[in-house]
Amino acid sequence: MESIKVLIVEDELKVAGFLKKGLEEIGYEADIAYDGMMGLKLYQQAIYQIIILDINLPVMNGFDLCKEIRKFDNRIPIIMLTALSGTDNKIMGFDSGADDYLVKPFEFRELIARIKVLLKRYDVGYFSNSILKIADLEMNTDSKIVRRGDDIINLTAKEFALLEYLLRNQNRVISRVDIAEKIWDINFDTGTNVIDVYINFIRKKIDKNYNIKLLHTVIGMGYVLREGD
Repeated sequence: MESIKVLIVEDELKVAGFLKKGLEEIGYEADIAYDGMMGLKLYQQAIYQIIILDINLPVMNGFDLCKEIRKFDNRIPIIMLTALSGTDNKIMGFDSGADDYLVKPFEFRELIARIKVLLKRYDVGYFSNSILKIADLEMNTDSKIVRRGDDIINLTAKEFALLEYLLRNQNRVISRVDIAEKIWDINFDTGTNVIDVYINFIRKKIDKNYNIKLLHTVIGMGYVLREGD
């Protein structure tokens, strides 16, 4: 079986070395870049299955690096591993295109568990069935275009992933725990309001200016995408 190759973008030498050693001990291959620009160059020169990156990096920060990578590849899993724990930083990370966000200090086994979840999604082609629809809302997962009627809805990468999950489970009430596990992966900090913030972002974009509302809150249970009240 082909080895999993990981790109680590981390300027703290001890953390980078710890990650590389731990990943190689479980059979992965790992390259290290110590600044954002070096990370971009390594990404362009080799094929990786997953990227782990810090935010506070020299030359190019993690947010900008993530955006640059997303210009070339919307599918490769990216985990931000950082000391920045605030909700605003997490939202910036997800808006930059990150799939997951893990705050330092962290347990290595939790990082590995998150890596495995993302790799499984990547391998099995989670984003299958390219056209998803409900009422006059349509998503093309290949072109990444979302429309409601004649209007194009502009979404960030994380908003797109969340709306796709809701579309694939339309008419089913989805709990915050479901969303945390499927979109933000395992052991998500359920004390944060990131999920509620993103639900509100999506609701404003797909429902605010339309008579028929599609995204509904079921009090005490979660959220559901459906036609009608």
